[in-house]
Amino acid sequence: MLNFQGGKLLLGVEDDGTISGIQRADLETWVMDTVFGRYVHPLAMPFYEEVLFEDAKRVAVISLTQGIAKPYVVRNNNREEIYVRVGSTSRLATREQQARLFESCGMLHAEVLPVSGSNLDDLDQARLSDYLVNLAGDQMAPQSAEEWEQRLTGLGFMVGRPDGPAACTIAGLVLFGRSPRRCLRYAGVRWMFFAGDMKDYQAQDDTVLDGPLVALWEGRPGAGRNIVEDGLLERLIDRMRPFISEEASEINEGLRRESSYRYPFDAIREALLNALVHRDWTRPVEVEVVNYLNLLEVTSPGALQNSMTIEKMLAGQRSPRNPIIVEIMRDYGYVDARGMGVRRKIVPLTKDYAGKDAEFVLTDDYLNVSIPARHAQAT
Repeated sequence: MLNFQGGKLLLGVEDDGTISGIQRADLETWVMDTVFGRYVHPLAMPFYEEVLFEDAKRVAVISLTQGIAKPYVVRNNNREEIYVRVGSTSRLATREQQARLFESCGMLHAEVLPVSGSNLDDLDQARLSDYLVNLAGDQMAPQSAEEWEQRLTGLGFMVGRPDGPAACTIAGLVLFGRSPRRCLRYAGVRWMFFAGDMKDYQAQDDTVLDGPLVALWEGRPGAGRNIVEDGLLERLIDRMRPFISEEASEINEGLRRESSYRYPFDAIREALLNALVHRDWTRPVEVEVVNYLNLLEVTSPGALQNSMTIEKMLAGQRSPRNPIIVEIMRDYGYVDARGMGVRRKIVPLTKDYAGKDAEFVLTDDYLNVSIPARHAQAT
């Protein structure tokens, strides 16, 4: 329960609901000192109470909130075992579930894990050179493969190996990889468009986009910088644009029909960026963006971490899952330094533009953001 969403444990009630009552006089001491003090690690403080029924039978109620120091383990016989709640049963956590528990509390940053089969050639050196010289402050880009690997390892973009050349980390590949999906199959983003209000059998557009998050820029800071090759976010928005925009019914003075977006553009950009930057890399699925008739849905793999909730997110609390990716995207100006995009962009802009609220749905597997469309203008 500590590793899941908390809950209540009843002592003195049988599986069929029959109240048998508790007999042990010092049950509270045993639960608090022996069970939670000796066997459960790290320390957790449940709430203990007893309910007295008319027939003098007592039932102990142990209340647990979701733990903030996951994973919690059971120590016994010189072993530590991690359990997770699945339905109504408790089971030993699989390797993947353990990784998610460590990642959810910030003890593991999956973005720095090496990507098997990757190497320096998988990274775009033009983008990296621009970052190092124009944003990171290096005098010049590395001149040899050894210098590149040493510099990129220091930044967390690569990781050394004792038995061969350095491998790219998830962060390095996602930020600067030429084609990240070649080695990391769930990188990129899946985009779909359906003309109705649900996923029909046949989508009018369905594609998986690949590429580095960072665009290729030219020029120096302060002297004018321009994108010469799009990054993944720009590629995605370009693919979406014909489906999320509409032309005015009247021709303007220049004899052209002006186009406008059916959704608040800055809110869309923020939702897409959040999904790409803050996704859980222990989940082997792509970020998914689906446009329906009057709704845009952005789904990011993984639940929120560090006991973060939708309420805390809306209030402006920050808990970056991928700090390296966030910092690099902030260096390029993609990410706001305040980290308040949900509160200051998605929520108010959607309300003002569409007259409806954006909706947020959180599960153990994903965070879904739904942005309603503005009603089409009358012709």
